[in-house]
This record gives sequence, C-alpha cells and structure tokens, in this order.
Amino acid sequence: MAFEHYIYTGTTRLRCGYTTGSCAALAAKAACEMLLSRKPVGHVSIVTPGGLPVETDVVDACIGEGCAQCAVRKDAGDDADVTDGVLVYARVEHAGSGTGTAGSKDVPAHESEVSVDGGVGVGRVTLPGLEQPVGAAAINATPRAMITSAVREVCAAHGFSGNIAVTISVPEGVALAEKTFNPHLGIEDGISILGTTGIVEPRSLAALRDSIELEIRQHAAMGRRGVVLTPGNYGGQFISGHFHLNGAPVVFISNFVGDAIDCCVREGFTNVLLVGHIGKLVKVAGGIMDTHSRTADCRAEILAAHAALAGAGAKTVREIMSSVTTTAALEVIEAAGVGDAARASLAAAIEDRLRRRAAGACDIAAVVFDAERRELFRTSGADAVIGELGATYE
Repeated sequence: MAFEHYIYTGTTRLRCGYTTGSCAALAAKAACEMLLSRKPVGHVSIVTPGGLPVETDVVDACIGEGCAQCAVRKDAGDDADVTDGVLVYARVEHAGSGTGTAGSKDVPAHESEVSVDGGVGVGRVTLPGLEQPVGAAAINATPRAMITSAVREVCAAHGFSGNIAVTISVPEGVALAEKTFNPHLGIEDGISILGTTGIVEPRSLAALRDSIELEIRQHAAMGRRGVVLTPGNYGGQFISGHFHLNGAPVVFISNFVGDAIDCCVREGFTNVLLVGHIGKLVKVAGGIMDTHSRTADCRAEILAAHAALAGAGAKTVREIMSSVTTTAALEVIEAAGVGDAARASLAAAIEDRLRRRAAGACDIAAVVFDAERRELFRTSGADAVIGELGATYE
C-alpha cells in the first residue's frame, strides 16, 4: 500500500515516503504483536513524529519460541534514496531484567523495558562525534524512541509489563552502506537507521546538508582544527592531483558553501581551505553561498563585472554575457588581454566574501581551478592556510 502524502516542488507533485526509522518502528510493532498474541499480522500502522500516519504490509513474518520476526519494505516515495525498496527487519523477544536501552531510564513499573540494538546490515559506530556513542548500533535517537514507543503500545494493549529486546536488521545494508556517507563517518558494516519526522520529503536537501555538517562535527570531535572543503568530485580530483594533505581532512560540501563555513566556525576550526571549480566558486565572488543553479546562476554577470573592472571594453563584456559556460567566458577574458587582472579581482572578491562569512573566527582561503584541473588563482591567504593545515601543494 503506497504512502499517499504529497508535496510540490514548483508545479511538480511529488510523493513522500517514510524513513528507515519509521520502517524499524513499524516492523518492531508488528513483531511484538505477533510475539504477544501468537498470531500472524498482515499489516501495521504508526503515527510518525511528524504527525502523519503510516500503514504498510508486513512481510516475511515468523513466530518462534519466545520470539517473533517480520519485515516491512522501505518506501522512499519519489525521493532518490538508495534504501528504497529494502526490507527492514525487527526481531522481538522476551528479555531478562536489566537489559537496558537508550531512552529507557526511569521506566514506570507498569511499562515494559525495551532494549534496542542493531543486527546484520545496521552499522556500528567506530568513531566519536556521532549521535550514538562508539560501539553502539547506528540507530539514531528518534528511531530508538519510535521503536520503544511502538513496542510499549503493543505491550500495554496486552497488559504485558515484561522486558522486550528488539534487534533491527537490514540484510542488504552492508552493500548499500558503500553508497552512503557511512564509510566516511566511521560507521561500519551497514546503514544507519535515521529520521527525525519519520517522513522522507522527495529530493530534500536537508539530509545532505545534515550529513555534511555531521562529518564536519566528527572531525572536530577527533580534535582536528583544519579542514579542506570542496563541492564534489572535480574538487576531489584536483586535490588528489595537486596536494599532499598529510592527514588534513577533506569534506565534500556539494553546494552548501555558507552552511559548511558556518559549521566550521561553530565547531572551532581555525583553518579552512575551500577548493573548487571556477563554475562554482565564481558565485562566491558575488556573495552567493548556496551555489546550486536553482538558487542563483550569475556566473556570466560576475565574470563580466570583474572583466570590466580589469579594463575590458563593452564588446568583451557582451561576449562574456553571451557565453554558455565559464570556460568560454574565460577564453573571452584571456583574448581581451585582461586575464591576470580579472583573476586577481575575482580572488580578492572571493576572499572578502569568505572572510565576511567566517566573521574573523578562522583563517579561510580558496584555491580555484578550471575545467582542465589547472589552478586559475588562489586567494592571498591560501599559502598560509595550506601551511597551517600541514599540507603541501605542487
């Protein structure tokens, strides 16, 4: 049964889905019902923390001696989610006293104590700085609370106050984890069970931004005070071809330049180096800190303005404005003989915008390259920041 909740992006109607956390709570609720009733369950429902009800079919159910297990299938709606369609299992069993669980302190005498752990395909935390402590299953606080609440609801309906142990597993999770941020975050051997509202909004950028900030926080928790930020694969290729980082961390920030800088400031980083392609970072010269083209695409205008400041005439400015790519615009600028001055003007503008965003809380600089992965320019403080990072550049 499809989850029928929709949002609109512009004029496009998109169907929402539900999170792995919701799946885990749904499966745990159904398994607990089977454990206590000793009867199969065909479908199950919960109300998510966001207030929306979710109902889904139960699959692969079985009832054993003192235990029950079943799965629900993840529905990501129209979101491009690698976990869409995977089965999230919950095994529920009677447990002895003192099993313990995150969020189960001061459990009233009439309520069941519920322990929550991860099984096959659910990652384990191996590095500090994440929501869960090192050694714990990568099941975040909201899903843990959802699972606990769903199980206690069933226990209360059956008048049962004994202890319950829940194990969440995702058989496909080990393979899927390689397509997520988990290997970079020190979460090993599986995916994370996530969600704050229980609902997945299609093509939401919030999860990506949260993942980026989480990685920055993790580096801070490990005591690092310098970081290299780059939008994506082009930057990664440039860095690997030109830098010896000597342990300095690299964080891929997509289009979230401003948010990443803000997070670095909050986490106490003292040296930040931004490395990126001119097509992205030229926008920063104009104060654009979300570089996605849907937010702003003033590349030609910014390049034309700095070419004019460098002495380019009206004909050159018109040619820049009619250029389809930054590469074509740069060729026009070079042909006009103002390349050096225009690059110096852009470097000064980017440096000014970055320093304003950091508000003096850290040393911040940038290295900008072209489509051929050749350096175009760097801001005046780049060499000092590279040195403080302990990196070398060739």
